[in-house]
Amino acid sequence: MAQTRTIPAISYAEDIDEGVTGVDAGLLVLRAVVGVILAGHGAQKLLGWFDGPGFDATAATLAGAGYPSGRTMTWVLGLSEIVGGFALVVGFLTPLAAAAVIGVMINAIALKWGYDWSGPIAATDPRGIEYEFLLGAAGVALALTGAGLVSVDGALGRGGRLAPGLAAVLLGAAAGVGVLFLRRL
Repeated sequence: MAQTRTIPAISYAEDIDEGVTGVDAGLLVLRAVVGVILAGHGAQKLLGWFDGPGFDATAATLAGAGYPSGRTMTWVLGLSEIVGGFALVVGFLTPLAAAAVIGVMINAIALKWGYDWSGPIAATDPRGIEYEFLLGAAGVALALTGAGLVSVDGALGRGGRLAPGLAAVLLGAAAGVGVLFLRRL
């Protein structure tokens, strides 16, 4: 006779009674680092902060890379990074913020490699994608795990469920690939 095994559902509301765990602290560090990096890059592109290229140069780069309406795409890119980054830092709507990371990193890799997707991986090469790949993987991890207890999502009892995380990963990937299809060949 086969035995059935029941796996209890995990919810942040139940975990609050147990207090913040090492996983929660680790997720806070990961969210903060990825979020600040992402928001900083968005500020470079939109505002020219932190020695960034600024709006006009970013728009020219995107238009030159084949994206339609470089100015519009600069707004989409910059706001995805700034809003997504800040949402990650505070842990608000974390799967959606992570989807922004995923979509942006898909396009960042495509810009470095081109359509043949055959560039080097090593960061020592100017076309290396280790950095972009790491940020994209962090986005996937955060979408799947949720923000943890030390977050707005945790305070609201949201997060940590697999289905919304998977949906966010698919949304980010679809948005990233969809934007790539807008590029002129």
